[in-house]
Amino acid sequence: MKIAVIGGGINGVMTAWELCKYGHSVTLFERHTLISQTSSASSKLLHGGLRYLENFEFRLVKEALRERQWWIDQAPHLAQPIKIFIPIYKQSRRPAWLYKIGLFLYDLLSGENNIGKHQKYNKVSMQNICPDLKTDNLVIGFSYYDGQMDDYRLGLWAADKVKKYKNFTLLENTLIDKVSVDGEVTYKNSKEKFEKVINITGPWASKLLSDNNIKSENRLDLVRGSHIVISRKLDHGYFLEVPNERRIFFVLPYQGQTLIGTTEVRQLISDEIKPTKPEIAYLIDAYNHYFKDEIIEKDVVKSFSGVRPLIKSANNANKATRGYAIQVNKDLISIFGGKWTTARQLSYKVANLIGRD
Repeated sequence: MKIAVIGGGINGVMTAWELCKYGHSVTLFERHTLISQTSSASSKLLHGGLRYLENFEFRLVKEALRERQWWIDQAPHLAQPIKIFIPIYKQSRRPAWLYKIGLFLYDLLSGENNIGKHQKYNKVSMQNICPDLKTDNLVIGFSYYDGQMDDYRLGLWAADKVKKYKNFTLLENTLIDKVSVDGEVTYKNSKEKFEKVINITGPWASKLLSDNNIKSENRLDLVRGSHIVISRKLDHGYFLEVPNERRIFFVLPYQGQTLIGTTEVRQLISDEIKPTKPEIAYLIDAYNHYFKDEIIEKDVVKSFSGVRPLIKSANNANKATRGYAIQVNKDLISIFGGKWTTARQLSYKVANLIGRD
C-alpha cells in the first residue's frame, strides 16, 4: 500500500518505521528537517510520568514505563537511567505519604521493567546526599529512577533505522499545501495520490485539518513548555514543586550542565515558539527557591521551547492528558496528542489500523 506520513517528529518517524516493516511503500513528509521541532525540545526524559498518577492515568504510565525500558535497551549510548530526588519541605503542597503511594505505584507499574526502586531518606541523609539544596524546613526526601535521553540524536537514531528500508522515501523541507480524505496530497505545486495519508504533525494536526475544511473530532490544547540551561554541573536530578503551586518542574544534570524546566503556557499555533522573559524569570525563581547557589538571568546559557499537543484538557494545563487519540476520515488518519516515550506504541496502533500490505 502506498502511504504518506506527514510529520517528521518522533511519532512520525516511528510510524513510518513500523509501516515499512509491514511492507508498505512509505513517503515521510517534513516541512523542516527531521526531529527539529517539538521532538527536540523536550525535558530530555524517557519517563512513565510520575505526576500523571495524580490524574489516574495508570494505563498510560504503565505503557510509558515499558517503552522507557525499550529505548534504554535499544540505544544505551543515547538513553540511560537517571536518579531523581524529591525533597519534602514543611510547606510542600503534597504530603510525604502521597509521594510514598505514588512512588510505590510507579515501581509496581514498572514491573520487570523497573530500573531502580524508590528510596526514602531522613533529613540528615538528604543533606549529605544533596548538599546543593537549601535545608530550611526540609523534612525528608525520596528518590526514584527514570530515563534520560538526548532527544534529538535519539530521534535521528530511529530515523536512520527507517532510512535503511528500500520502501521508504524521505522528503524534508517539503511543505504540504493540501490534503484530502481521499488520499490526495498536494505539495510543491504537484498532486500525488496515496492509499492512506497519516496526519501526525503534533501541534499542527488540527490546523492541517481546518486548513482543508475537515472537521476535527478532538480538541487540542497547545501548551508551550520552556526550559533554561545553566553552565553548572549537577550530581542528581530533582523533581520539585513550583513554590506556592502544585505544578512540578525538573532540575536535571544534562551534558555537563543543568537543565531547568518546564513551564506550561497555553498558546496559539500561530504564536512564536520561544521562551518569554517572564517564563525565564519564573524558572530562575523556582530554582532559587531550592538551591543554595542562586542564579540570575546572565547565568542562563541557553533557552528553548516546545509545544505539547494535549487532548481532553481541563482548565488546568497541568491536568491535561498526555495520551493520544486517532481520528479516521476515509483514507486520512489523524493523530492527536502523544508523548515522546510512547511513540513506538502509537506506531503499532496506526500500523495495526491499516494492516499489512
